[in-house]
This record gives sequence, structure tokens and C-alpha cells, in this order.
Amino acid sequence: MADHLTHLDPPSAHPGTAVPRPEYPRPQVVRERWLNLNGTWQFELDRGDSGLERGLRDRGLAGTITVPFAPESELSGIGDTDFLEAVWYRREVTVPAEWAAVAGDDTHVLLHFGAVDHDTTVWVDGTEVVRHRGGFSPFTADLHGVAAPGDTVTVVVRARDPREARQARGKQATWYANTHCQYTRTTGIWQTVWLEPVPGAHLRRPRVTPHVASSAFDVVLPLTANRPGHTVIATLTDADGVVASETARADVDLAPALRVVVPEGRVRLWGPGDPHLYGLRVELRDGDGALVDAVDSYAGLRSVAIDGQAVRINGRAVFQRLVLDQGYWPESLMTAPSDAALVRDIELGMQAGFNGARLHQKVFEERFLFHADRLGYLVWGEFGDWGVSGQGTVGHNQQPTASFTTQWLEVLERDHSHPSIIGWCPLNETHQDLHDRMTVLDDVTRGMFLATKLADPSRPVIDASGYAHRVLETDVWDSHSYEQDPAAFARQMAGLADGAPYENRRDDVAMSLPYRGQPYFVSEYGGIWWNPEAAAAAAGNDTAESWGYGQRVPDEEGFHARFRGLTDVLLGDPLMFGYCYTQLTDVFQEQNGVYRFDRSEKLDVARVREVQQQVAAVEEADRAAV
Repeated sequence: MADHLTHLDPPSAHPGTAVPRPEYPRPQVVRERWLNLNGTWQFELDRGDSGLERGLRDRGLAGTITVPFAPESELSGIGDTDFLEAVWYRREVTVPAEWAAVAGDDTHVLLHFGAVDHDTTVWVDGTEVVRHRGGFSPFTADLHGVAAPGDTVTVVVRARDPREARQARGKQATWYANTHCQYTRTTGIWQTVWLEPVPGAHLRRPRVTPHVASSAFDVVLPLTANRPGHTVIATLTDADGVVASETARADVDLAPALRVVVPEGRVRLWGPGDPHLYGLRVELRDGDGALVDAVDSYAGLRSVAIDGQAVRINGRAVFQRLVLDQGYWPESLMTAPSDAALVRDIELGMQAGFNGARLHQKVFEERFLFHADRLGYLVWGEFGDWGVSGQGTVGHNQQPTASFTTQWLEVLERDHSHPSIIGWCPLNETHQDLHDRMTVLDDVTRGMFLATKLADPSRPVIDASGYAHRVLETDVWDSHSYEQDPAAFARQMAGLADGAPYENRRDDVAMSLPYRGQPYFVSEYGGIWWNPEAAAAAAGNDTAESWGYGQRVPDEEGFHARFRGLTDVLLGDPLMFGYCYTQLTDVFQEQNGVYRFDRSEKLDVARVREVQQQVAAVEEADRAAV
């Protein structure tokens, strides 16, 4: 990490004992003081969700668990993979007394949860401090008036994860066993829990938007309150020191905004191959100039633009060679077993020739995005929306809820400032027949699209990946195709040249509104089954036990021939701006990864990389135009 960014991982105030996942969980909004609450908590299963009636909130719990790992995982110490309607956590926490130095009696202690699946209530010393719905987005409880520096308090958490509810689950199975392309569930706490002290009037999460055309960053600084004489200061740095600094009043606007312009000689863009990051420090000062609050962050100067059917990064056509990354590990499920495991997945993708990933059916923990920012790895952010299909008659079978939009807005707030994110994808494979009546799916798809555009107009948004495009003006169009014969795949894709690209249909019934000439890519393809140990007996496609797509290849040469044939179709299409290959690793019974589930190699990755290093047609045309 560059020297001007090394302060983005401060040590916790935890008194010396080792904790799992000890790293700072929010690397774009860093404060020096914090306390990691991962580790051993009291724990009890509540299969009938009767725990409140039985007094679980007010007594010690029967067992223990290792947070932040879900009770279904091995690393939690529980490993119970049955359905868990509700679970309870309990822990005594001592707030460091020295935190009183932050603001005396006005010190507010914030209790943060990275993610808890799915409906959560938190009590501190018997007082309810927060409730939250959604298993993928962060939330916070302000403990002012309940816990102060020096206090020892009891934190109790109940998480409900009902089997039959309509809720966003991602790839978590609603039947007992792992099968097809759905996996073991994640219930309860699965990301870091932590405390930090702030003054009553403090900075919320900064929103940093780069503008390459003007060599500037727009920095919006939401505040919890305004005070007379307060000012905010944003200072941009690089390896040579201060680049630029701007100041604004913080006593009249609830969200002061600054434009920080990078001088001509210090401009350096962020992108694959050169992921330059500027340091960013934001300070809130009082009328005497004394420091009230401060956060350290970083920013990348990067643009995304649409030019006809091309998607340009920093004004150039960068073919998006994406890989589907589902973010599961055998021992820890949706929680990475370590910070190094997050880095490793990015490195594995790059070693295979991919320049980015579609983060699939899951909101990844923020440190993955931090590492993608550092390493120059392109990312499409996605929501884990599966879990509401099959809820009604044909044509009304998708029943997403209002909480989809609330959770997605929390995700957009968290991730807005990460330069690695180059597009948003709120929904995936919302297969539902199109007919002449508006449905819940139409309302929610449009609502999430509009919410995304309002929250972040700087990036393209695809209304739904594959299947049901229900927003005519969606920025991007796509399809999913697992055709395994390269010649047939080429015929399937040929219609793009005539303005009639391949679209997903059900028994020839349309699911999408008409294509209107947007940039187009195949956001899922390949999925080639390969298991070298089982190949000899692997004819056909038993998707329940060992998932892959189409007729299985008989040997590794067959895999490479098919991968090259399918990929060449997409690289060679001058109207295609990218693709996403399924997938980075095997996941449980899915045997279609470039790597095994344990991240070891199962094929010649160099040959996969060689195919992808070919210059794409859209890149060739871009070079010729320069």
C-alpha cells in the first residue's frame, strides 16, 4: 500500500487478545479510535422463534459462537446447517474510558454491524437501540444515553431468518440441502461488529464523485448537526504530499459540498493497470479552529461513459473481461475466512486474465471493494435479490418487497465512493412473462432503477441482469446464455449487428420490453463443467449433484477448446462491450469454476489467460480511431 494510504487500517482498541477478522471494516471512512467486537459471544438457537417469550433477552445463553461467522459455518464453532428461524447473541462490552476525550459528555458511542441476516433487533442493557431488516446492508445504533465511555454494558442481538418469508436471500437455499446453484444458508451476524466514539455533531459517510473532464472530485459531507462557526476541510494527497485542499462553512448546510480540483501536474487517473488512489482527509472544525471530528479516506479519478453501444472508462474502450464471483468459502460460507482471502480471489481472477468481476447475488463486504480499488479490478455491484420467485401464478410469480429498495439504498450509500465499481445491477434473473398488466416486479424494478440513478447518476445501471428488462431507458442491456457449442453461440449472438440481440425468453414468450440500442453484453456465459477426478464418468449433466451447463467436456483439452470458442465469439464482436464468465471458483456442488472451491488449480489457468489477452474488436476499433 502507498505510504499516503497506510493509515487506513488502524489497530482496534481491543486489549491484546486475538480476534477473527481483526482488520478495520470500513476503509473509506476511517477514524483512529475503534473497538472490534468479533470473537466469542454467548449464543443460542431459537428454532421456534419463541425466545423473547422464554426470556432469552434477559438471561445468559446456552452456548458460544465465534463472531463474525454464521452458525451454519465451520468457523463459527457451531456448524448447524438446518433451518434456523431465529438466533440469539449476548456479550458484555466495556467501552474504553479514554474515549471520553472525544467530546466529554457529548461523546456518542456507535455500535456498527457490517451485516446480519435477516431481521435484527439489538438491545443494550435491556433497551432496544436499533432494529433492521435485510441481510446484506450495514446498520448502526447510537448508544448515547445508554452506554458512555467507561461503562460496561450487555449487548443482546436477535436475528430472525424465517424459511417461508419473501425476502432477499441471494443464493441461500430454501430447501435443506445444497443443490443445483443454491447453497447453505447464512443466519445472523456474518460481518464485523464494532464500536467507535464520535462527538454529537459529526461527519457522516462522505460521498466522493470523480470528474475526469474537470480533473476534480466533488466531495459531499453530510453532517449529523450544524453548529455556529463550524467548517469542513477536504485535503487531497498523493505520495508527494498535499495535492489540493478546500474549505466550506458547515453551519448553514446539512451536507456541505466541496469541489477539490487536482492541479494539472498532479493528475493521475485510476484504472486497470494503474489504480492510482489519492489520499483524502476530511475534517470538521469549530469556530476556533479546533478539531471536532475527522475521517481518513481515499479517492480514484475515474470516469465511466456511454458512447453509442460502447462503455468507456476514462474515455477509452476497455473491454470488460469479467468473471462471476459468488463470494463463498467452504469453511465460512459468505464471510471471507480472512482479509487475505478477499485479496486472493481478486488475484486469482487477474491471474486467469479477467480484469474485473460481477459480484453475484450478494453484497460483498466493503474490504473486498477496498482491495479492488487498490488492485485496479473492475466491479459491478449487485444485490442478492433471489428469494421471491415462485410466489404467484405465471406472469405474477416474482414478488419482491419494499425492503428490496430500502436495503439497496443502504448499499448505494455505503459503496458510492469506490472507484472500482463501474456499474450497478439491482436485480438478477427476474424471470417472469411479459403481459399487458403492471405487476409488483414492474414497480420494484423501476423503483430500484430510479433510486439507483438518483443516488448515483455517475455510473451506468442495468435494470435487471438477464431475463426481465422492464425499464425501457435502462442504461445497459444484457442476456445470459449457456449455449455450449461455439458455432450455435455465434449464431445466437449474430442478431446484435441488426439491432435484435439475443434475449432471454421462456418457451418463446417475451420477458423483456424491447431493446433500444443500449450497450450490450453477455453477463453470464460459459459455466463449463470440469472436474478432472470425475471426468471419466461424467457424461451428461446431473445438475443436482454436480452443476455445470450443457454436455460435459470429456477432458481438459475439451474445456480449453470450448472456452476459446465461446470467448472468441464475444471478443470478436465490435458491438459487444464485455462479458462475464461463469465462474471464478466451484461452489459446493457447482463444478464450473476456473478454480476449485478451496481456490486450488484444477486446469491450466495460463491457457485461460492467453485467450483473454487477445485484443477485443471494440478495443481494436478504439485504437484505430486515436
